Amino acid sequence: MKNDIEFPETLTEAIKYFADTDRALNFMVTIRWPDGKAVCPCCKKSNAAFMASRRVWNCRECGKQFSVKVGTIFEESALGFDKWLPAFWMIVNAKNGISSCELARALGVTQKTAWFMLHRIRLAMQNGSMEKLSGEVEADETYIGGKARSMNTAQRSKRGRGTGGTGKEIVMGILERKGKIKLKHVANARRQIVQAEVRQNVEAGSQVFTDALPSYNGLSKDYVHEAIDHAREYVRGNVHTNGLENFWSLLKRGIRGTYISVEPFHLFRYLDEQAFRFNERENTDSGRFLTGILGIIGRRLQYAKLIGKQDAGWLPPTGTWQAA
Repeated sequence: MKNDIEFPETLTEAIKYFADTDRALNFMVTIRWPDGKAVCPCCKKSNAAFMASRRVWNCRECGKQFSVKVGTIFEESALGFDKWLPAFWMIVNAKNGISSCELARALGVTQKTAWFMLHRIRLAMQNGSMEKLSGEVEADETYIGGKARSMNTAQRSKRGRGTGGTGKEIVMGILERKGKIKLKHVANARRQIVQAEVRQNVEAGSQVFTDALPSYNGLSKDYVHEAIDHAREYVRGNVHTNGLENFWSLLKRGIRGTYISVEPFHLFRYLDEQAFRFNERENTDSGRFLTGILGIIGRRLQYAKLIGKQDAGWLPPTGTWQAA
């Protein structure tokens, strides 16, 4: 039988492990302050005394008290780590995501609370990187939105007339084969936008594979660019975009099957979530959890900002890149 203090490898073990308040606190202290010295968020000094009765620190320099949650996505949350950490474990390891209703039932909280928790966790899963992709790289775009035949008259009127991608949100993806993916919510799929994103995120000289969309014409100046015309074929040797097509299928299963409806101004958050799991696909459940939990530091999402009552900190359709 496993030692009780071994770090968990499954969700069941994680629930038991973090149910111990002191153990969960010690884990968070290790994440926040690896050297064991608590740093005051006010004066930035590491001269604080731990008050065990309230599980907070008292800074001897400025006299302020602070908890391990301050300066993280957990700040000002009344929920304990016995709920937060299993929730984090669940979402980073759920291939198709977890709905707020499902999380609410699992944790015994309201749907509104669960929805807010999920968005805070997605913020921690953001991992923008300036590192460029290289080697064999696929670039493609997909359209996110409901089908016109499934909409009522008011919805169809709001969407506008037309077929295909009309009225839908556009997501561009760049995938390094056997490597990482980057996603971005873009305003359109015109040449100026898609080529700028490829050049910004792919090393010059790399092989770039796309479909026959004319917007990609001109990449040959900087890359070994080859296109596949899906009207005639899907694979020609190693020329294809099947890696991204597979990812689009995974992304849409999560959106359609789990989340059902995603507001355009929140879309980049769901892209961050799915990209994180894909980029950590070779990791174990505990490994994904430990990688994701490091993203809690220095980030905060307030509810008023999330619902748009203040400057929400999200970007419009140009979005944010999600990378390894």
